Amino acid sequence: MHKWFDDFHVLKDINLDVAEGERIVIAGPSGSGKSTLIRCINRLEAHDQGRIVVDGIELSENLKRIDEVRREVGMVFQDFNLFPHMTVLENCTLALVHVRGTDPKEAKDIAMSYLERVRIPEQAEKFPGQLSGGQQQRVAIARSLCMNPKIMLFDEPTSALDPEMIREVLDVMVDLAGSGMTMLCVTHEMGFAREVADKVIFMDEGEIIEMGPPEPFFSNPKSERTKAFLSQVIG
Repeated sequence: MHKWFDDFHVLKDINLDVAEGERIVIAGPSGSGKSTLIRCINRLEAHDQGRIVVDGIELSENLKRIDEVRREVGMVFQDFNLFPHMTVLENCTLALVHVRGTDPKEAKDIAMSYLERVRIPEQAEKFPGQLSGGQQQRVAIARSLCMNPKIMLFDEPTSALDPEMIREVLDVMVDLAGSGMTMLCVTHEMGFAREVADKVIFMDEGEIIEMGPPEPFFSNPKSERTKAFLSQVIG
């Protein structure tokens, strides 16, 4: 798969297979194409060449297919993207009621179950602005889970958080990984990659430079570019 922004070749000859239940961590320097890659998986960005097939559905300009994929793919962004004028509970039930057509009472029960899962049920009636960054990100994760997605995409979910809030979000993601959810996560949190990833991908300048299980990736990287990156983020 290839992707251009005007004359800039942002993704170059990307080849990637993700199995059901697999946990993929995508790492690399800023501007390497990591976020663009996962945004292409649910058509937030349109690829220009090649094929993207999600759960048997090939993404194209066909809006019906895009909608079908987005119903099965949850996404968590670095800046939360919560509606500030709605309570936590309303943020979590909105798509259930208006996209899935779920009965409002049932939607509330589903939302509360996922707020419990991310360990903040007591925040249900508060507004996002009343929560810490870590709590807001956990609400964003719960909101995505409410739609019962088959795949979760995380775009640097801890990068906007203070250091003390990072662990609480990562703990939720570790728990989610343990449940068997298919996950693709763009992150600089290499400890998280070691703990949960089945496969780590290193990208640079729009290319996949190296890909493999965590142990050989961290202990014996093949590429000099990977070695240089790891020496910066791990030391």
